[in-house]
Amino acid sequence: MEGNKFPAQKQESQPGKELLMNPIPQSLNPDYHSANKLKGKVALITGGDSGIGRAVCYCFEKKDQEEQDAHDTLQKIKELKAIDAKDPIAIPADLGYDENCERIVSEVAKNYGNIDILVNNAAESRIGTIDEITEDWLLRIFRTNIFSYFFMARHALKHMREGATIINTTLVQAYLGSPSSLEYQSTKGAIVAFTRGLALQLVDRGIRVNSVAPGPVWTPVQVVIHNEDQVASLGSKTPMNRAGQPHEIAPCYVFLASQESSYYTGQILHPNGGMIVNG
Repeated sequence: MEGNKFPAQKQESQPGKELLMNPIPQSLNPDYHSANKLKGKVALITGGDSGIGRAVCYCFEKKDQEEQDAHDTLQKIKELKAIDAKDPIAIPADLGYDENCERIVSEVAKNYGNIDILVNNAAESRIGTIDEITEDWLLRIFRTNIFSYFFMARHALKHMREGATIINTTLVQAYLGSPSSLEYQSTKGAIVAFTRGLALQLVDRGIRVNSVAPGPVWTPVQVVIHNEDQVASLGSKTPMNRAGQPHEIAPCYVFLASQESSYYTGQILHPNGGMIVNG
């Protein structure tokens, strides 16, 4: 990596492979300590196999230990978890379908009891103009990126008590717009509206709903949806003149999941390298 620029690179298939990226995304900050903010809590995180989702998994389980070489999310979480915490489980599924989301929630509830934290983070994207986006393509992106948020929230709420939290991942392009990934950023705008509306529905139940809207972050999707030149300049339009790393975004989720954010609901956090958005 030269200065703040990434080497030109491209991957063809979703969701992209972290181990083939140069440099490998930084999902774990050994100097970050969550100070037991989430001790005893049960969290269900979608899209936890890479990128921001992987970093959130690590932050939620982080104890005082140095980073080790491991790129299997489940194995790393087991290494990071506190001694008295239950072992995590990983459940592969296509979240675009209601029955799969119901199965995941049921399995988590069966293993751990109530659900205290739901992080809706799974997403996928493609590149194309409005003339190229087919109905099947559009439906696929909406199923993964917004339908799953509805499905997961609806089923998880059956196992959530007062004090529980839901955190959704949106994107800076939901506010700024972009000529690429039109269907992707449309789902991210829908997530903002979903967050604010659901927060109002659940406020009387004592359940908070918030979102995180990252700017450009060095995750596998970047090397799939962008060409080599765009990858090399990722983050160059931010005031910080660089892309973020997943571990720089994940503490937002710890904050929103903890009681330190007890006066936050229907809100969007913006870790984006200094870009100003109205939202």
